[in-house]
Amino acid sequence: MRIVLVGPPGAGKGTQAQYLAKNLSIPHISTGDLFRANISQGTALGKQAQEYMNAGQLVPDAVTIGMATDRLQQPDAEGGFLLDGFPRNLGQAEALDGYLADKGVKLDAVLDLEVPEDEVVKRIAGRRICRNDSSHVFHVSYTPPKAAGVCDKCGGELYQRDDDSEDTVRKRLEVYHSETEPIIDFYKAQELVVTISALGTVEEVTRRAMEALGRPAA
Repeated sequence: MRIVLVGPPGAGKGTQAQYLAKNLSIPHISTGDLFRANISQGTALGKQAQEYMNAGQLVPDAVTIGMATDRLQQPDAEGGFLLDGFPRNLGQAEALDGYLADKGVKLDAVLDLEVPEDEVVKRIAGRRICRNDSSHVFHVSYTPPKAAGVCDKCGGELYQRDDDSEDTVRKRLEVYHSETEPIIDFYKAQELVVTISALGTVEEVTRRAMEALGRPAA
């Protein structure tokens, strides 16, 4: 299957992408991984991206599209893929459509993870991370530490990242609404969008997604 995964920040796209890709036996291709791989490998596109990032500028769509299409040409993606974080805007969606049309294939579905805005804010703004080890992550409501502000695993101080503040989350949501949501309408016109609720446990959301895609969960 060839799938695009969309949803607001905090919808759990990264987690669901991993589970879905495993269930469907297709590669999970995320924008973050594409950037890291190209930059670490010193590719021409990676160097371009690094220059823009070093200058504090947004990486142009052409660079992101180039990274994504290069990745889609790798053998493991020939039989299908799950795109996470790409396309991020209408221009990227149109470019992806053009690329796939040239290859004589098309998307099977665009899976839209739906989460109420207040829940997004609650999920992200409630995160607390250990200063000693960033892999130690807690949540004030869902997975609170035994002692407020103290990591259960190492006793380190828990803090809220600047990116996780409520004001920052709401700004990220504004960007999502203005830039990414239009691609949902673009794909709805092609009758590709499958919308599911991203509320509940990871397992519940995965099962919901697999059923919506017409595949039994493993």
